[in-house]
Parts: sequence; structure tokens; C-alpha cells
Amino acid sequence: MELRDKNGLTEAEFLASYSPKNYPRPSLTADAVIFTGDKDNLKLLLIKRGGHPYLGCYALPGGFVNPKETVEQAARRELMEETGLDEPKMSLVGVYSKPGRDPRTWVVSTAFYAYLESGVSPTAGDDASDAKLFSLKYKLEADTCTFTLTNGEDKLSGSVKYSEDGMPTEIIESQGLAFDHTAIIADAIRKLTA
Repeated sequence: MELRDKNGLTEAEFLASYSPKNYPRPSLTADAVIFTGDKDNLKLLLIKRGGHPYLGCYALPGGFVNPKETVEQAARRELMEETGLDEPKMSLVGVYSKPGRDPRTWVVSTAFYAYLESGVSPTAGDDASDAKLFSLKYKLEADTCTFTLTNGEDKLSGSVKYSEDGMPTEIIESQGLAFDHTAIIADAIRKLTA
């Protein structure tokens, strides 16, 4: 005997009448935070956005997940497309779903990070107008992570406040970075140095 729900429907009957358009759904993206160098000269890989939104701002390599790939596969694909780098071993930073984080629509992103010891030579591709390594300086305190990123004349900065349970609560400062990538970078710094 097939199980029936409170409305008397079998699973097959329920699925036949189910309409996904009745429920708003977010778009899904994946981002990659790539560190390199050593602890005294840490660097972070960023791309310069070649299109809207945030045209000309720096961002983490990333983009929309295709229907037949996982978020991990999308992060690797986007990293390769936008920087020419292939990094098969990445760890989870977190999931970012704050309403309004992307001006286009409701977007949820999953971010991953990796540390590469050396040999990183990014080449901009796809929708990135540039890809380069930034020197990273950071300061971690109990309730904040503050960082600066420099490459020649390009100077970026960010600061994130954390709650007692370690969750990011507010981007205090974000200079030159797209979306909420300031929070993603701060979270990745905390994971890398834990």
C-alpha cells in the first residue's frame, strides 16, 4: 500500500500536481577564495569585473551554477574560466544568502577556499577584464576581521564585525570589492588562520 499525505495524495500524485513556479527560488552561484604565498607575504587572487553589476570592481572568481553541476564543480569551472587556474582541492568557507547581496536578483552563493604554495600565474578570461594577486594584510580580533589588499596602485580594504557565535553580522567597510565579497574574504581569512 502506498503512503498518502494529509490530503490523501500518493507521492506520484503530489509530484504530478506540484508547481515550482508557486515558490520563489534563488539563483545559485559559487565563489573561489584563492590564497598563495607564505604567512609573511600572503596574497589573494581577485578578478576585475568586466560587466555589470559592479563593473570595474574587484571580486572573487565565481559565477552561476549550471543545472547539471554541483557548487564545487561550478567553483572550479569559474576559477578556470576567469583566471586559467585549476584547483581541484578546495574547502568550504560558507553559504551567503543575505537578502539584497546581489542587485540583479535573489542570489545565494557557496564559497570555497584553497591555499596554493606557489606557481600562481592568473590570466583573465571569460567575463573578467583582469586577474591578479593582491598582497594581503589582515588583523583578527575577537569580534572583527579587518584587511587591506594592494597591487601597485590598486588598494582595497574591508572590515567585518562578528557576533559572539562567530557569525558575520555586518560589513563595516568595503572599498573596491563587489557584492558581499568583503564578508567572504574575512571568513576565509578566519578559516585559513584557524
